[in-house]
Amino acid sequence: MDKVFKPRILLIATGGTIASQIFENGLAPGIEASQLVTYIPEIRDRYVIDAVQVSNIDSTNITPAHWVKITETVRDRYDDYDGFVVCHGTDTMAYTSAALSYMIRCSRKPVVITGSQKPIGENNTDARQNLIDSIRYAGDPDSRGVVLVFNGNVIAGTRAKKTFAYSYNAFSSVNYPPLALIQGDRIIRFINSDASGFGDRPVFSTELCESIVILKLIPGTKPDLLEYLFGNYDVIVIESFGVGGIPDALLDVFSRQMEKWVEKGKTVVFATQVVNEGSNMEIYEVGRRVKKNFNIIEAYDMTLEATVTKLMVLKGKYGGDYKKIYREFYTPVNFDILHKECDA
Repeated sequence: MDKVFKPRILLIATGGTIASQIFENGLAPGIEASQLVTYIPEIRDRYVIDAVQVSNIDSTNITPAHWVKITETVRDRYDDYDGFVVCHGTDTMAYTSAALSYMIRCSRKPVVITGSQKPIGENNTDARQNLIDSIRYAGDPDSRGVVLVFNGNVIAGTRAKKTFAYSYNAFSSVNYPPLALIQGDRIIRFINSDASGFGDRPVFSTELCESIVILKLIPGTKPDLLEYLFGNYDVIVIESFGVGGIPDALLDVFSRQMEKWVEKGKTVVFATQVVNEGSNMEIYEVGRRVKKNFNIIEAYDMTLEATVTKLMVLKGKYGGDYKKIYREFYTPVNFDILHKECDA
């Protein structure tokens, strides 16, 4: 009798709500990686599932060092498994899914990030279904690349954003449709990743620049804040209003800081505070004057999480080389950007 093939899945646990238990001071991660699998007996017999613990923390405490650990775990065990599932807290899950999209590029094998809004041990939890869906997706031969699976939705890792604090449909796919929907045993694919875009081996990146800051503009932002940020960070992401621009009150200081620091390798990126549809700094004078006169990068339709993590990877790789960062920022990775910018 022929032996039934069982996909090999590596479960990588980091903590989060899915692994939490009630302690004296509230919910905190306490369930180990190997224990998570015991909560889904209905699917364990269909897969070979191994588990590894890289951390057991609230996702509020996730740092780029944890992304490196996850990436190294996938890299070191890549040949041994058909797919990978990362169990993670929801609060920073969008950052992790975006970061892994840039740190594990062109993977023919799926790397799935999931979690839950309630602990896996509770009766009315969403954790068990999310974990089952993620393993099912990770074990499917047509799956590839980095995705976030939550509430039956498969979202490109660069397009996920947490948009609900408590609801089970916590994550939305921003400015790009979901890749697939999981219903029971079925994976309904809306967008198929072309296998020709994936090499024989994935490209792993673990050198990150963490000298990055976000300035969220508010009416009346003080100019001296710009001086401090330019002086202390290598990458400044400015979350502007609407389609993008900079207030008149900040323009003089911004101009002086750009002249002083950009030649020394600092990178400035403009994004929008508006979640959907993206920026376009060519529309209004407050944006066009900045785009025309300075070497800045515009995030367009990218999520903030993707913008930040892509810059971490590119800055870690190219340092102060603006032209290389500019060119690769506008090179699409895992469906992260639709806008095609002209060459620097």
